Amino acid sequence: MKFFNRWHEKQPEKPIRMRQFIVFTQKEFKHIFRDRWTTLILLVLPILMIILFGFGINTEIKNTKFAVYDPSHDVATQGIVNKLLTSEYFTLSEFVNTPNEIENIFKEKGIGLVVVFSEKFYENLLHTGDAQVQLITDGTDPNTASILTAYASNLIFSYQQDLISAQDIPYQIKPEIKLLYNPTLKGVYSTVPGIIGVILILICAMMTSISIAREKEQGTMEILLVSPMKPIVLILAKVVPFFCISIVNLVTILLLSVFVLEVPIVGSLFLLILVSLLYIFVALSIGLLISSVVDKQMVALLISGMALMLPFVYLSGMMFPIESMPIVLQWISNIIPAKWFIIAMRNIMIKGLGFSSIVKEVAILSFMALFFIMLSLKKFKLRLE
Repeated sequence: MKFFNRWHEKQPEKPIRMRQFIVFTQKEFKHIFRDRWTTLILLVLPILMIILFGFGINTEIKNTKFAVYDPSHDVATQGIVNKLLTSEYFTLSEFVNTPNEIENIFKEKGIGLVVVFSEKFYENLLHTGDAQVQLITDGTDPNTASILTAYASNLIFSYQQDLISAQDIPYQIKPEIKLLYNPTLKGVYSTVPGIIGVILILICAMMTSISIAREKEQGTMEILLVSPMKPIVLILAKVVPFFCISIVNLVTILLLSVFVLEVPIVGSLFLLILVSLLYIFVALSIGLLISSVVDKQMVALLISGMALMLPFVYLSGMMFPIESMPIVLQWISNIIPAKWFIIAMRNIMIKGLGFSSIVKEVAILSFMALFFIMLSLKKFKLRLE
């Protein structure tokens, strides 16, 4: 009887504990959803990641512009061009009049492939059963170059099989592959400019945003603001160390690239450094902007490390061709500074082009630097009033 009474007296504690558990759980939900940045990270970031990984990570290359040098203008060369056009991989851009125009096309018009036919192509094919066609592509991106030449070679082989089946003659069309700027297909030629862009973003944007957010979170920023120093001076004092560290990293990466990875700097070293400094200013301004809208280190880390780094890596053209992505992601890639930095670096380092070839990229990066710096300073002023 005494045991039953003791057991009966303890029974009400379970509903009480359950109510306490429910109350604390509700409190945690409210705490999470009260912070808009935490809510966005938890609910929106997975959506962005699945879109980027699902559509951005795509090794297929579609709608690549190609040009044709065809001195023969016969039925066979037209048949091969039509075969290329029937695929989703290629889009005809133009016909080249002289071989001397080929290299300029790669420099100025964004052509991915040039198909060069030999003279009297169809006549040689009929008399000897053998004809030559050359596939010229840009080797600064080895993966894209290999895929494009493989696509084109397979389509030419398919046209060859069609001829054989139609006329029962052992025709043989041998594609000769020529890779400009990177004939050995070294992967580091493509990855080094992208790695430089990612490292500079990592140092400038991420570390700058975390450093200033730390001051806010610990309450020391308010102490600094009441000092005689102007807010802009305090902000610059925070930014300068990361700017200096980024320059050291830039020099180190370039030295390792040239002497260890054997990636040549074909173009102007001064122009390369100038573009890199401009990109550093863009990265620093992005870090300032992030720090101006968040007050917690963890939020700044997640925004700069995940929400910022993922698009920079997957939508910049560093790893995957932008042309193969959905049109919406291609539009988004235009607002990513790393895309324009990588294009400019490849043009300077690998192709050896001058300032005239990167005017567009420099103008866009300059606009981005000015825009982000003005916006971040405005945000800081609003918070200081």
